[in-house]
Amino acid sequence: MSLAGRFLGLLKDPPPALAFEISEAGIAVARLGAHAELGFRALKPGTIVVSPIKDNVVDTGELAETVRAAAGGAVSRKRRDVALILPDYCARTAVLDFDSFPSDPKEQLSLVRFRVKRSVPFDVDSAAVSYFPQPAGNKKFDVVVVLAPLEIVARYEAPFRAAGMTPGFVTTSSIAALELVPEAGLGVVAKLSGRVLTVLVIEKSVLKLVRCLELPSAELADVSGYLFPTFVYVEDNLGARAEKLMLCGFGSETDAARRRFQDELGIAVEPLASPHGPPGENNAGLLGYLRSIARNN
Repeated sequence: MSLAGRFLGLLKDPPPALAFEISEAGIAVARLGAHAELGFRALKPGTIVVSPIKDNVVDTGELAETVRAAAGGAVSRKRRDVALILPDYCARTAVLDFDSFPSDPKEQLSLVRFRVKRSVPFDVDSAAVSYFPQPAGNKKFDVVVVLAPLEIVARYEAPFRAAGMTPGFVTTSSIAALELVPEAGLGVVAKLSGRVLTVLVIEKSVLKLVRCLELPSAELADVSGYLFPTFVYVEDNLGARAEKLMLCGFGSETDAARRRFQDELGIAVEPLASPHGPPGENNAGLLGYLRSIARNN
């Protein structure tokens, strides 16, 4: 099974007919079938303001109208399962190292909540929590944990439920986009969406590090100022230099970013790729989801 497939549990047969990715800019949608049909509906500026600590949906009417348009019109009387991909910054994602990890799911969840309780800016006990244990050898585990306040998730789901859709599968953009990352060597992904930068470190199909923050600006200088110490951290903690940096969401600045980061970091830099076209700042998770569906079904 692929890296993202293990995290996401995508071996659901059949997959939903519709998948959506929400960003501040709009809603990317895919209609699944023999050939996936892709679309995008822009949101008015300010409709969504992504945050891990407060309500993200500012204009409920605009979001609801755009959801209905992206789904194809009128409210459906028959409920349909859909996949929903949320912005990275509305959640917290971390990789926790454990010398041992219990086999009982209740004990696992309790231990995960305890480890992250002091490191997230919201109440862990009332948060949606998803986790995936990755064996690290010698009975050790690197556990990937994704948390988001239930109120934030519920507000994103509400317009879909009102339009006759059930978000049976919910994840974040960067986790879904892992499907697009080559499964070899030690690589780093820098994913930009607006002013939010998500950095993922993957070693031989194992997610080792996730960092997500809001930058002062989306200028390359601000991105560079954050990337360099990340690469130092990787070398110090993993005992090896990263072999490749993959870029996503840099748009027209991709070539300039590739040249700059290649010179500054001294490693190969290339854009993340997808069979459905270049992943961008508003659809990388959706394209990763489609890739995983194609591979696992």
